[in-house]
Amino acid sequence: MGASTAEAGRASLLGVVLCLVAALTYALGVVAQKPALRHANALQVAAFGCLVGALACLPFTATLVREIAQAPPAATLNLLYLGAFPTAIAFTTWGYALARMPAGRLGATTYLVPVLVALLSWALLGEVPHPLALAGGALCLAGVAISRRHTTTPPAPAPAQPSTRWPRARPVPQATPQGAPAPPPTPPTRSNAHRPRPRLNHPENPGPDPGRL
Repeated sequence: MGASTAEAGRASLLGVVLCLVAALTYALGVVAQKPALRHANALQVAAFGCLVGALACLPFTATLVREIAQAPPAATLNLLYLGAFPTAIAFTTWGYALARMPAGRLGATTYLVPVLVALLSWALLGEVPHPLALAGGALCLAGVAISRRHTTTPPAPAPAQPSTRWPRARPVPQATPQGAPAPPPTPPTRSNAHRPRPRLNHPENPGPDPGRL
């Protein structure tokens, strides 16, 4: 999109380098802002960032006072608009979203900015976008759609629960002298509940003698 809107023969190498530096510092700012949002809310982080920017611009205070006195009211209103909407409101909402999603996924949404700029300049300024700019905008939208995809991963298996039942005691084999025969196995014992009861009034078991009673 930048190549399609640049004028032929007037591309500046210094401008391209400055754009790359701006992109790098912006990425570093997003990465540094993520841990800062764990200790403060989005409004506090945005206010602190604006304070740091104001301190960095203090050497240009004299020039600001001199030029703002000569600037037309429309330029002053544009300056106030830039401070309120693209700076205060935009960075506060950005911090709110960054605190709730990964920095890499949120950073991919900034590819929407060139598309919105091309559309707004077409609607408000009458700048018809070049066909190459439209192709670049479509590529940006495709990149945002791919980055916003949710990958489904199979759930991890649940850990096995330890058994609460006591293990059965196994008999310990007794050592026998070398050469001696092994003892015979112990026959299984039966409880009284499983013993057969004697049948009364049977030829083999006539029962108690009535004369002895």
